[in-house]
Amino acid sequence: MTISCAAMNPTQLSTELQLSANRDGDSGAGISGSVIFDEISELDSACQRNLLYALPDGHTDARRGLLGARVISTTRRNLDDEMRAGRFRTELYYRINGVCLRLPALRDRRDDIPILVESFLSKHAAQFGRPRPSLSPRTVRMLLDHAWPGNIRELENVVKKIIALGDEQLAVSELALTPPEPHVEVAESRGYSLKAASRAASREAERELILKALAHTRWNRKRAAQELQISYKSLLYKLKQIGMLDSEAD
Repeated sequence: MTISCAAMNPTQLSTELQLSANRDGDSGAGISGSVIFDEISELDSACQRNLLYALPDGHTDARRGLLGARVISTTRRNLDDEMRAGRFRTELYYRINGVCLRLPALRDRRDDIPILVESFLSKHAAQFGRPRPSLSPRTVRMLLDHAWPGNIRELENVVKKIIALGDEQLAVSELALTPPEPHVEVAESRGYSLKAASRAASREAERELILKALAHTRWNRKRAAQELQISYKSLLYKLKQIGMLDSEAD
């Protein structure tokens, strides 16, 4: 069972976990097996409190409203930082922090991309009942060069789109709007400018934040602008600046 934490409110969470709202009644904790909390850092404070109450605390005596399933949590954020910032409950953090696996971002392990692409092609070709395509060298190069701010999920969605549309060039057209990651070269001492380096670093950081917001909102530019706390017009201007939007686009 997988629970999308970003879409949860306290009532929905209790319903999903089959926890009785009435602690004097029968416990609804009949879930067995495993429960995956996808993006657990997205839970609001009320949901975190409810989940904390539902998790076993090491005592031998059973109590009502206790979740009996094995808990697996995923997050793209650093929960240590979230906890220190007061956005994630300390008690919940230590309750779920048993075995922790930290995976590097996909852009930091590009050798895995071809293997993942092959797996996703087979998976979604079978899902859609279509023949498994062979990708062109150009498409493979685009997949290897892309920054993948959405990590493996973004990659799988692109591969799924290739199968669903039956047109790999159309499916990867959005990737072509994203310039490849810049290769930093050491400048000669006579041409070194601290101000220029600072501007370049600022632009790259801004580009990364924009990409992350677009990936998180599934390329909904208006929602991305809201997440970035800038106007929609400002986002369009910045997209033009970094080459991700045609100059004639609205």
